[in-house]
Amino acid sequence: MDDYDSLIETILQSRKYRHLAIPTETVRDLLEQELPHYRTQKEAVEVVRRKLHNIIAAYLGDPDYPAASKQLDDAYASADPDKIRQVCRSILEMHASSRERLPILDGFYERLFSITGKPKTLLDLACGLNPFALPWMGLPADIRYYVYDIHQPRLELINHFFSLQGLQPLGVKQDILVNPPQVEAEVALFFKEAHRFEQRQHGCNRKLWCALRVRYLLVSLPTNSLSGRHNLVERQRQLVYGTLEGLPWQVSELMFESELVFCIDRQPDGK
Repeated sequence: MDDYDSLIETILQSRKYRHLAIPTETVRDLLEQELPHYRTQKEAVEVVRRKLHNIIAAYLGDPDYPAASKQLDDAYASADPDKIRQVCRSILEMHASSRERLPILDGFYERLFSITGKPKTLLDLACGLNPFALPWMGLPADIRYYVYDIHQPRLELINHFFSLQGLQPLGVKQDILVNPPQVEAEVALFFKEAHRFEQRQHGCNRKLWCALRVRYLLVSLPTNSLSGRHNLVERQRQLVYGTLEGLPWQVSELMFESELVFCIDRQPDGK
């Protein structure tokens, strides 16, 4: 088997990925999965590139990060909560996943936290741009909000936003599948990612969910395909309940217009 390091370097220094500072362990994990299944290294690397594209999901959209940072600075300098919300909303609009949630954002977190209680520590796994929904979450001013992503420019903007908000900049560049977070928290969010994780590595969600140290895991999945032509609700239920098969956890479902949230209580006896 050829040297992983040289393959990792070749992939990460390509024009598409060199500015994202993707963790090397992500590419190594993909190579370790794929190389044994293909006759040639070239075939395996092509599959790794496709999977990496799906993980990064650049096709879902990203803001102009320097411009967004400047907009946040100006909004916080004004000390106007409405301007801050307006900028956060404009950032959320830049990514398909968070943009789809905008019509239901008012009241979305209220319904979630009515089940879990408002957390003092929150994990946002493979977060995307979701942390910019903070103004709608109704969380305590001293919330410890940990976010995990592998997209360095995104994390830098999130940490800048947290600092402006007076929060600790707890955005961490980490591949949560290779290295599941071990921070103890009341609630973890895993929004619109479980189906894409399943494409990366079949069956991987169960290992990740079991490794977390949280009371509640809130897994959301889209109710329709990106094109809007296909209803995905039963497929999403099969994914989640198949992942949980045999585990003594309790699930409550919250149905929204564009999103189905599975509120998973990992300690239903309270212990």
